[in-house]
Amino acid sequence: MRDTPPATLTLDRLEVAYGAIAAVKGISIEVAPGELVALVGSNGAGKSTTLRTVSGLIRPRAGTIRYGDIDLTRLAPHDIVGLGICHAPEGRQIFSSLSVRENLLLGAVRRGDRRDQGAITGDLDRVFAYFPILAERIGQSGGTLSGGEQQMLSIGRALMARPRLLLMDEPSLGLAPVLVDRIFAVIAQLKFAGTTILLVEQNARKALQVADRAYVLETGRIVLSGPAADLAANPDVERAYLGGVA
Repeated sequence: MRDTPPATLTLDRLEVAYGAIAAVKGISIEVAPGELVALVGSNGAGKSTTLRTVSGLIRPRAGTIRYGDIDLTRLAPHDIVGLGICHAPEGRQIFSSLSVRENLLLGAVRRGDRRDQGAITGDLDRVFAYFPILAERIGQSGGTLSGGEQQMLSIGRALMARPRLLLMDEPSLGLAPVLVDRIFAVIAQLKFAGTTILLVEQNARKALQVADRAYVLETGRIVLSGPAADLAANPDVERAYLGGVA
């Protein structure tokens, strides 16, 4: 992994389209080192598309993405991972036929110290401290895990890369309330430990509780932004996004 210090992620007038359909329409976002910034909004607002573009899985139609002085806009996904920008994707996307241990070790393949067994073992232990159930399932195939366990595995795999910036896409999607609470407790711990996080989440109430700042997206545009506590107290946000959200 390139020796790149933590830096500010800057999206400047980013536009993304699927053919003739504009999904992201000129948004500008900043995430400073150590911040947890949330993107909230309804399904189809462009939140996941934004994360996929940052991680290089989608090419923007216009605008730029920078990590400090480095232009990410045309970099390949593996080069972006090499900078310490790691993506825990929506839908988990684990390797079903591989064991929990093998899935986790895949997260370390771009690390410069990937052959340092002491470092790898230490990071496995850290993941197991966050998610003890994964230690119990270490030899089990990923495809046999429950949905909540697969979500933990997806996050753990990203943590094995020692991310300087962690992109988290809908970590609570489809989970029972008790598992949602567990996942967000870990997100809060990661934030406290200084991990920089860009979080996409439909559960706006949970996201605003843990975030420093947030952006509200509607149909590909930012309609509100500011400190998370201020947005949580905003009557428009309360009415549109927080009503009935546990």
